[in-house]
Amino acid sequence: MRTSEATELLDRRQLLAGSVGIAGLGMFGPAALPARAPEPTGSRFQHGIASGDPLPDAVVLWTRVTPTADALPGSGRGPDALVSWEVSVDRDFESVVRTGTVRAHVGQDHTVKVDATGLKPATNYFYRFTYAGDLSPVGRTRTAPAPGDELAELRFGVVSCANWQAGWFSSYRHLADRGDLDAVIHLGDYLYEYQPGKYSYGHDNLDVRRHDPPRETISLRDYRRRHAQYKTDQDLQALHAAVPFIVTWDDHEVADGSWEHGAFEHHPGKEGPYGRRGRAAQRAYDDWRPVRLSGTAGAGDGRKIYRRLQFGQLVDLSMLDLRSYRSERAVAGEPAIDDPARTITGEHQLAWLTGTLVTSPCRWKLVGNPVMVAPVRMPPKPIVGDFALSQVISLTPLKSSAPNTDEWDGYTSDRKRLLERLEAEGTSDVVFLSGDVHSAWASEVPGPRGVPLATEFVCNSMTSNNVDDFIGAPARTVSLTLEAAIQEENPHVRFVNLDDHGYSVLHVTPAAVQMVWYAVTDRRDRRSAAPRLAAWQVRSGTPRIVAADRELQA
Repeated sequence: MRTSEATELLDRRQLLAGSVGIAGLGMFGPAALPARAPEPTGSRFQHGIASGDPLPDAVVLWTRVTPTADALPGSGRGPDALVSWEVSVDRDFESVVRTGTVRAHVGQDHTVKVDATGLKPATNYFYRFTYAGDLSPVGRTRTAPAPGDELAELRFGVVSCANWQAGWFSSYRHLADRGDLDAVIHLGDYLYEYQPGKYSYGHDNLDVRRHDPPRETISLRDYRRRHAQYKTDQDLQALHAAVPFIVTWDDHEVADGSWEHGAFEHHPGKEGPYGRRGRAAQRAYDDWRPVRLSGTAGAGDGRKIYRRLQFGQLVDLSMLDLRSYRSERAVAGEPAIDDPARTITGEHQLAWLTGTLVTSPCRWKLVGNPVMVAPVRMPPKPIVGDFALSQVISLTPLKSSAPNTDEWDGYTSDRKRLLERLEAEGTSDVVFLSGDVHSAWASEVPGPRGVPLATEFVCNSMTSNNVDDFIGAPARTVSLTLEAAIQEENPHVRFVNLDDHGYSVLHVTPAAVQMVWYAVTDRRDRRSAAPRLAAWQVRSGTPRIVAADRELQA
């Protein structure tokens, strides 16, 4: 195996703001080893190393080699390269447990993916690659616990929406420095297809740093160059080297507002067929991510990404694909949003998800859900001048509201079927982990009868624009009114922050799940601090959530 219709509503951005190549083939917790940034030893591994999709006995290892000076990402140049890899229980590689060789093909952009098997559960390992005498940085990874293991706790970093042009990825640095994470869950928009100057820093679209290639990505070469650029970020390299990633894609990995047969910001007349673009984007993603993909996806001959990972008896994690099979976005207020023939998941994925949730043997059923599932009526897009007239702002102008149809709110039949099944089966302890909307939320997800059936925690964007950025208002001014209006009309929304960028950490114990949000002080500053913003917790046996003022105890 190698693996959005402009609207006046505050929607996601204007409101809220191949296969794994198999090459031959002391337990201790993750906190026991502090994270260390990789120390490159040569120029042939310019894009770092990474691991992902941990199983009890295997983990995917990734790198890219530059065999010759002209073998640049997306160039199609350079010879194939035979790369060696090693896995060890110690950083000095005195106790190597697995080794092998794999060929880095020019047709796969000289990327390498190895499914390192035969490993022990819940164990930290170190890995590295070698080519032509040049050693890669050393990475640390961790296998999942065995399915029957009773665990005291797990911790996951949770991130989404990282726009290179809009700021620095200091959130990755803070996560890498923790040293206590079992994995990082990335909910999509790992990269952006935007051309320079689009939706970058603030309403005047000033780039903090510029994309390469300096245009919107369309072709396979474009996507490969963009993936490569992101992989040169030192903070991202450090996090990849410190902890395994569990990833899924959202729309920006292909094009803004993507669905099965097109995208809001794809224009066939000048950009060619969407299917060709989608296949190129997915092929580059497959090459450049430490992820196991299989089967075929809706955009053509791409690979299927939705999958399940289990962590002992504590966590069952279902990672979703909510772009490859979805119907075209409907307009808010039209009957189409309730049409049972429309889908966000596709029939097969919905059946797989419901089946996984209702039959899971694990205490907590986590869903890696790229877009929000909780129903939310959103206020219309504000005009800053209207709010500047008074320090005391009436909520009256905000009463005309509608759903954001790019989320599950635009595909209510799928959501209804899923929640009805959970209710009918008495399935509890379901927590949706969501991204996409560039803001932080904690909600109780109501079922068809209005009774909460699940919980949703939404991570804020790392750098991508949110409300204050889009409307040009000072942070924590206009947004305070919008947040109050949202919560007044949507009482199941217990927490919302529309302004802050950053990351989250999910702490899971048998008794509770707690999400802690951290906010970077300035996304334009690579050395930005990231103080704690908020924490919300759900206890086992109830979907009701409460604010948390202390760390969750294992």
